[in-house]
Amino acid sequence: MPGYVKLLFEIKGYASHVRDMDRQKYCNELNRETFPHAMDYHVISFAYDEVEQRPDLCITLLRMVLCKYQPSQKPVSRVQLAEKEIIRLAIEQSRPLRPKDVELHFELDHKTTVLILKRMCTKGLLRPTFSGSKERIVRYALARAAIEYF
Repeated sequence: MPGYVKLLFEIKGYASHVRDMDRQKYCNELNRETFPHAMDYHVISFAYDEVEQRPDLCITLLRMVLCKYQPSQKPVSRVQLAEKEIIRLAIEQSRPLRPKDVELHFELDHKTTVLILKRMCTKGLLRPTFSGSKERIVRYALARAAIEYF
């Protein structure tokens, strides 16, 4: 995969992963699944029965996953890339963004950052959060349209 994307594919059989489990095996299984995540791998799991009986479904799902990592067929502007990265940053932080968060992430000056964030509000991708007196925007929360845009 281009860039730093690490994918790991696994096919799980029902017997060894579900039917024959006791509490300790269940704990071990969860730890085994968490380890690749901690190493920055994205784990894609398929049931053995699905691979065997419904390979077309598995291929479709696999294509859906892989297309996220392929370059766009049409040119993408730097503005779109920046907006998508800001959305990703907000998702990662799980809270409304401060302009300072974006400044540090992109190494931008305050004026440019605020301009980008306000433009995203105009597009409906972000919602401003005001200070107590509603005079100053202090944070930017994701709007529902941001997830679809992402």
